[in-house]
Amino acid sequence: MKKLPILFGLVFVAIVLVMSSLFIVDERQKALVLQFGQIKAVKEEPGLGFKIPFIQNVEYFDDRILSLDTAAIEVTPSDDRRLVVDAFARFRISDVEAFKRNMPLGMSQARQELQGILLDRIRVVLGEDGVTSNTILSSDRAALMQKITVQSRARAQGFGIEVIDVRLKQTNLPEQNLDATFARMSAERAREAADERARGQEAAQRVRAQADRTVVELESDARRQAEITRGEADAAKNKIYADAYGADPEFFEFYRSLDAYRQGLKGSNTTMVLSPDSEFFDYLKSDVGR
Repeated sequence: MKKLPILFGLVFVAIVLVMSSLFIVDERQKALVLQFGQIKAVKEEPGLGFKIPFIQNVEYFDDRILSLDTAAIEVTPSDDRRLVVDAFARFRISDVEAFKRNMPLGMSQARQELQGILLDRIRVVLGEDGVTSNTILSSDRAALMQKITVQSRARAQGFGIEVIDVRLKQTNLPEQNLDATFARMSAERAREAADERARGQEAAQRVRAQADRTVVELESDARRQAEITRGEADAAKNKIYADAYGADPEFFEFYRSLDAYRQGLKGSNTTMVLSPDSEFFDYLKSDVGR
């Protein structure tokens, strides 16, 4: 009976030792077995692992694809038109041993180091000869991002980091250039508007001049036609008068006298002052003309 507590104690110690020697790595992790800071084993596959209790310890590393947003920086393409760009990158820890040796402070140090690599490669690639601001702002930027990715991957590989992809997020003008650019654009639009107004006024002047010319031509032609018609009417009238006079001079004289009466006695309050021997009313005084 006295041996039973001792047995329980031994079993408990054995269980603690066994539990202390086991560790689990899931599918999202990689692990290093360290002994006094030295790497003794690498566990990259998910499952159960073993270590020496109290002497060795396990450090876990994220095996997932991670992301990093870079700070905005100013770059100067070959056309000297400065731009402010920022980017984001996707990366993963590809070699936990190299990562542990080069990044003793862990992921915070790795992110800082990787950001430095990305910013350096962005400046270099976007500042190369032949790379203009239009190239960066056009669909050709895909080739530039691929080049940044390849160069960053080569630089980060020695740290146990694999750069999977780098993408430019925003490409803007520096703040101090925005006002000048806006002023230049406003001046260009104002000049275009002035040109359009000038062309419109010129076209309006041409239309008005053409209209005035057409009016003058139409009025001139109408007057000419009226004079021709009036002349033809007068000629016809004179011919009629001449024919009538030739046919019966006395009747023609009588008709002319009646026409003179009609013209002279227009209106309701017409007053005529004539001498007693005036010949104007000869056809009213007698049934026989002169």
